[in-house]
Amino acid sequence: MSPSLSHQKATQALNFFARQEGGEINRMKALKLIFFADRYHLRKYGRFVVGAHYYAMKNGPVGSEVKQVAELDAEWLDAETQRYAKAFLRKKSPYIFQSLAAPDERVFSKSDLEALNFACEKFGKMGEFKLSEITHSYPEWKRHAQAIGEGKKRIPMNYHDFLLDPPARFDPCHPLTEQERAVALELFADRETFDQHWNGGGGCH
Repeated sequence: MSPSLSHQKATQALNFFARQEGGEINRMKALKLIFFADRYHLRKYGRFVVGAHYYAMKNGPVGSEVKQVAELDAEWLDAETQRYAKAFLRKKSPYIFQSLAAPDERVFSKSDLEALNFACEKFGKMGEFKLSEITHSYPEWKRHAQAIGEGKKRIPMNYHDFLLDPPARFDPCHPLTEQERAVALELFADRETFDQHWNGGGGCH
């Protein structure tokens, strides 16, 4: 069985950012850069780059499938997905992974690459802890700050919150007018409906 598109995109997005850092990158930094790329792409195009399931965690938003690949987690990744990921990524330490080969950009659309480059250009010079701190000011994480502060490890995020704006001093990752916000929400809702229909057995198999 081939790796899911989400796991392929997660692998190549992590690989992309490792290459941008000179060949290796801190895991938490990569996770946060992918969050910013996903936020940008959702706001501008109505879907995420990777298609990961997002959770609010202590150090900020985390895409579940991205975290699984970044950790090369055998508990969650099937053998074929592990083989695919290990062809491109190697754990150098618990917190650092290396790129082993050039990213396979065929898994990305032009708009996906636009979003990845946005995250790199806007946030790539910051360290992992600074990026984590910044994400705590975004509404999709801040909604859950109290519960996380009280010890909850992870909470599913409301994707509609990605369309809300952070405080003015933070980059919204693509500004939106109210009309554009409504269009992005509609596009995302349509995609959610399609995915639920397909995954629920309503599509052709």
